[in-house]
Amino acid sequence: MKIIPYGRQSISNNEINAVIKVLKSDWITQGPTVIKFEEAIKKYTGARYSVALNSATSALHAACLSLDLKKNDIVWTVPNSFVASANCALYCGAKIDFVDIDKKTWNISLSHLEKKLFNAKKLNKLPKIIIPVHFTGQSSDQKEIWKLSKKYKFKIIEDASHSLGGEYKGNKIGRCNYSNITVFSFHPVKSITTAEGGIALTNEKKIYEKLMLFRSHGIQKIKSKLQNKNNLGWYYEQQVLGFNYRMNDIEAAIGIQQLKKLNKFIKKRNFLAKRYFLGLKNLTIRLPYINNYNYSSFHLFIIRLDKSKLRKFNYNKIFKKIIKKGIGINLHYLPIHLHPYYRKLGFKKGDFPNSESFSSEAISLPIYYQMKLKQQNKVIKIIKEVLDEFK
Repeated sequence: MKIIPYGRQSISNNEINAVIKVLKSDWITQGPTVIKFEEAIKKYTGARYSVALNSATSALHAACLSLDLKKNDIVWTVPNSFVASANCALYCGAKIDFVDIDKKTWNISLSHLEKKLFNAKKLNKLPKIIIPVHFTGQSSDQKEIWKLSKKYKFKIIEDASHSLGGEYKGNKIGRCNYSNITVFSFHPVKSITTAEGGIALTNEKKIYEKLMLFRSHGIQKIKSKLQNKNNLGWYYEQQVLGFNYRMNDIEAAIGIQQLKKLNKFIKKRNFLAKRYFLGLKNLTIRLPYINNYNYSSFHLFIIRLDKSKLRKFNYNKIFKKIIKKGIGINLHYLPIHLHPYYRKLGFKKGDFPNSESFSSEAISLPIYYQMKLKQQNKVIKIIKEVLDEFK
């Protein structure tokens, strides 16, 4: 049986020809195509600076470093995300903690955040950085988080890995109106792909310069920035402990072509989401809630099983039955704090009940640009059939 995947890339001859062109050129890495891609992302989002990297994980790590995150500093994010949202803090020797999600939007809970900040201030344990995650492609309420950052003196990295092409209060996500840095992912199932890749955007020149250093071994080549002013033309120097986090020109060539189609991709995802809203209404599930000031990229379309209306509720059995019928569903996510590694750090079940409850009921349905309507109709039909078995 051919499985309908929960997500997949859409590659055309434009991307293939662009890659061939780069392969035949003088540069396949550290060349002009990466710069062109960075410029294109800047233009699309409205941010002042952009730095392309080899993954969003690398971008999150470099973002933390560029905000001077150090050993024993504190970072907060949400449990309901991929582990990279938290690992980036640990890479820097910092301490990680979490803020539970909102029951309605499934993004960071503002009420939980405000309460936790109030208590942390009394204990002198305020975070240096908070990383809100724009879950499924819908922005967190960044303006309100920004207000709290001014009161409690923390920096903000938007983990917007899901949300390129989305909008918040009339502006493209990535504009950095209410954050210090925004990070996007270009993994194959995201809004656009570069095979692997990520990017960090900022409006602050100093942060941009640090991102550039950390991306490429900490090496500085710009003469005005060198510590040794008496040098020859070939001279360069390592100024910080950086990494090889560079994107190559082959990946950037794919990204440039993909970006040209981004609006079309997101429009199709929103169209499919509307069909899901109509086709799945009145079932024993909860559908996504999108704030009226947001335009979601719908990287994911998640339904939440309603335990109270499913008399024979069994998450694992429901999940397996749907897959057995040829629908490639997924779970986003096992809460970060419940992974074995994080349990060793002292986190335990019951710490963040909203995220835990969500993960025990959430199913990600197929949604991607090339999805055919007959495929989506099949998904809707099978979801209805399987849920009827568990009433």
